Amino acid sequence: MTQPTQTTRYYTPQGGLPGQEELLTDRAIVTEAYTVIPRGVLRDIVTSNLPGWEKTRLWVLARPIEGFATTFAQYVVEVSPGGGADRGEIEQTVQSVVFVTEGTLTLTVEGAEHVLEPGGYAYLAAGDRWSLHNRSDAKAAFQWVRKVYEPIEGHQAKTFVTREQDIEPTPMPDTDGAWATTRFVDPADLAHDMHVNIVTFAPGGSIPFAETHIMEHGLYVLEGKAVYRLNGDWVEVQEGDFMWLRAFCPQACYAGGPKPFRYLLYKDVNRQVRLDRR
Repeated sequence: MTQPTQTTRYYTPQGGLPGQEELLTDRAIVTEAYTVIPRGVLRDIVTSNLPGWEKTRLWVLARPIEGFATTFAQYVVEVSPGGGADRGEIEQTVQSVVFVTEGTLTLTVEGAEHVLEPGGYAYLAAGDRWSLHNRSDAKAAFQWVRKVYEPIEGHQAKTFVTREQDIEPTPMPDTDGAWATTRFVDPADLAHDMHVNIVTFAPGGSIPFAETHIMEHGLYVLEGKAVYRLNGDWVEVQEGDFMWLRAFCPQACYAGGPKPFRYLLYKDVNRQVRLDRR
């Protein structure tokens, strides 16, 4: 599996509006089992602002909704020069992953500064105070995944900062490298109750069976294109698209060409099924 380099590009929405001559039809779809938000609908008029964040706008890709996904929120965040926040997270029980797709951002965690460029990845533990600023003269953007942390006795997730370029992808067994996962956290580390990884398929690679499992997913396509099988439907996706899959939604895919098909994948892991919600 070819390792990403400094020049690896990750698709980032640019906003704007389509022309009045364009057709209304697109690939956006919401079902009881899955949602597809294509990049073509990430336009200026559907952005949001956040209290405490200056010169910043975001597209909300996922939020807990009754009867569908329940565990996480995910955003595309665009920060203009001079923008950012002195306090990135205001909820003490919420953990985050920040993954930079464009530009340069300065992350400060408990007084320590880290410069994040495309491919930069930060896991920010619940309760840690952090800030994020764009001190460059160009726009920057990142994926932001948030989840309430579920503590368990004897384990505690800790903040760390790394880059995709520094992590060797792990090929899936018996795939000859056509399907690999860049894991930022050891799957056996029970301190973590969510994984945010990068999955890469070579052109023609596939998930050769319909995965049907307890984890819900957020998939943001970083590069390439594919045909995804979702709850019996075939759906075309490309870089910049987002898929939101509820627990037990059957899922599989074929990767198209000519580039690799790569996506940032969220899933909830490593915790007992909670039955008593009182």
